Amino acid sequence: MINWFPGHMTKSLRMMEEDLKLVDIIIYVLDSRAPKSCKNPIFDALFLQKRIIYVLNKADLGNEKLVKEWSKVLSGDKSVALMTNGTASGSASAIVSAAKNLCFEKIEKFKSKGVKTAIRAMVVGVPNCGKSTLINNLCGAGKTVTGNRPGVTRGKQWVRINDYFEVLDTPGTLYPKLDNETAAYRLAFIGSIKNEVVDVFDLSARLISELNAIDGTIIASRYKIEFKEETFEETLERMARARGYMLKGGVCDTERMAVALIDDFRKGRLGRITFDRVDDK
Repeated sequence: MINWFPGHMTKSLRMMEEDLKLVDIIIYVLDSRAPKSCKNPIFDALFLQKRIIYVLNKADLGNEKLVKEWSKVLSGDKSVALMTNGTASGSASAIVSAAKNLCFEKIEKFKSKGVKTAIRAMVVGVPNCGKSTLINNLCGAGKTVTGNRPGVTRGKQWVRINDYFEVLDTPGTLYPKLDNETAAYRLAFIGSIKNEVVDVFDLSARLISELNAIDGTIIASRYKIEFKEETFEETLERMARARGYMLKGGVCDTERMAVALIDDFRKGRLGRITFDRVDDK
């Protein structure tokens, strides 16, 4: 069972709760490969009275059909869902328009008084979902610290996008107890949980199982092996042999293969994959 909740995340949750009164809108960044797993149950109550922009980020890595289904499910009277690729130039511009639409009443209220007001948004999401990269895209410059690993942003940062739009970047936050095993593994797949606290063989075994459940040809076609009903260890050995990952004495380097498999998934080399279905319970 995967369980990871560093002490700084407790502080982050308290900080978010305190800062909620300062913002008009929530920009909730979800990884398109696991949208439901990325949703923090604690936030449901916290954000009850707030308008929300759900950003289905890394949409280029997710299954197009399923990401569109999630977009429909997450859109409502006080929310809108947008599909983005945070690394693509200009891909975040729709967020500004969505924020203006959701905050139309506030803008018009101040406008009637001859005052131009700024929309203030809080950006939230699990570690490594692409929050900081998205903000940098909004700004058009690298104003926040980013990195392809969880836990890079540790403190809050107010970032001015323009004279009428400001965002509060927050540290990536997991829920205190990952008691949903499926969600925990899927968060580990996408890199929201540090590699140092995850057993690579356990994670790769679960990843192979979930990929085969989606489509038995994903692993077979990528690693040029035949799909078979067999143990995880046997599959990993065949993958390693096909890749030429061998140790002395003709022993398969399954550890190297397990690491390569996880890396291949995270970089989109296995195709566009979304694990969470809208009808998952």
